[in-house]
Amino acid sequence: MLTNPYSAPDFDVYGDAEPEHGDAAWPAPTATGPIDATVSLPGSKSLTNRELILAALADGPSLLRAPLHSMDSGNMVEALRALGTTVEERPGTGAFGKDWLVTPAEELLGSTTVECGLAGTVMRFMPPVAALALGPTVFDADPSARNRPMSTMIASLEALGVDISDDGRKALPFTVHGTGRVVGGKLTIDASSSSQFVSGLLLAAARFEEGLHLVHEGERLPSLPHIEMTIAALAERGVTVEQPAVGEWLVAPGTIGARDVDLEPDLSNAAPFLAAALVTGGSVTLRGWPSSTTQVGADLAELLPRFGATVTLDGDRLTVTGGDRITAVDLDLTTGGELAPALTALAALADGPSTITGIGHIRHHETDRLAALATEINKLGGAVTELPDGLRIEPRPLHGGEWLSYHDHRMATTGAILGLVVPGIAIENVATTAKTLPQFTELWHAMLGA
Repeated sequence: MLTNPYSAPDFDVYGDAEPEHGDAAWPAPTATGPIDATVSLPGSKSLTNRELILAALADGPSLLRAPLHSMDSGNMVEALRALGTTVEERPGTGAFGKDWLVTPAEELLGSTTVECGLAGTVMRFMPPVAALALGPTVFDADPSARNRPMSTMIASLEALGVDISDDGRKALPFTVHGTGRVVGGKLTIDASSSSQFVSGLLLAAARFEEGLHLVHEGERLPSLPHIEMTIAALAERGVTVEQPAVGEWLVAPGTIGARDVDLEPDLSNAAPFLAAALVTGGSVTLRGWPSSTTQVGADLAELLPRFGATVTLDGDRLTVTGGDRITAVDLDLTTGGELAPALTALAALADGPSTITGIGHIRHHETDRLAALATEINKLGGAVTELPDGLRIEPRPLHGGEWLSYHDHRMATTGAILGLVVPGIAIENVATTAKTLPQFTELWHAMLGA
């Protein structure tokens, strides 16, 4: 059985709301009937951390409006500040915290340490930036995150001529010995374990002296929408990424333009709230749904109807309405693995067996999510079988009990989904939701009218 020996860390989130702390498990609230709620969510973590990197490498200041204030984005801000980037708070334009004015450093300087925490985007996006800094930068992470795959990024930078000290482990902790320049050129990698390796290199590529000709050679390339998000963010700043073939990207050397950005709500964080409509047979409306987006969470508008939901869009308000049952599904989630935990909760409450595949790569997220989901649902009386690339879920009557989070925000919110109709679920370390949504418990109670 999986264990999670790490308690919630002390942290100062860049926002006004704080999650519930303490050693006691959080009793997941049970819905008393169909819910009817309207929800607003803070900015996208994926977009916020990409825009922070690009703003730090741009040719002038950028204002990020309505960014996400969370542990992950806080770690990114502190990492950029450590290299000399100025990030100043400005009066906020939204309800979830202040805006950020990002002013690039005249010269990025190392001789510092970057604490990645649990943030995959920090550990995969920041090393190429540190390679452009002058001096050594040590990268480390929370103990539970040190085993996340990093060999591709380390090997990539070494192939580009960057000196890295890692004692041969190809893992955290390691030191990037920046010289203030990266030559760039042609690079072949295997990004099968995470698309973040591709995004991390593309974000900094225009600052390489010869740009970058990046080729992926591997079994598969997961989470393609996240790469498309990176390419779109670069295009908005005047950087063109050519794609002569699938798994191949060309970035010419040049300037990354400064720009002011309005951040979209985090649509992946919308998953547990919209799933609640199906679980309770009620209705949930999310404000601020974008008319077009590169966020993988947008797939929920097409995925939830397969579980029996009715989905309507009225302007920027997406409404999900559940029926009298949840329909079993067979899904390939290759492009949307981060949605798998919430959808697995729905499958555990469905009217028949479901199979979710294409998600083998989520074994390498904050925890082995396939093993964690199977373990926790089965502890409550469920029947979930791990597959090489996914899960087989056979609905069974569930009972209450402790639900471990494994210091994984999406595991914690999955337990909350089940708790809507399974009394007595107590979620260990619900504070881990602060990784991407510090206000989770507050918003969850508000959704239920508490």
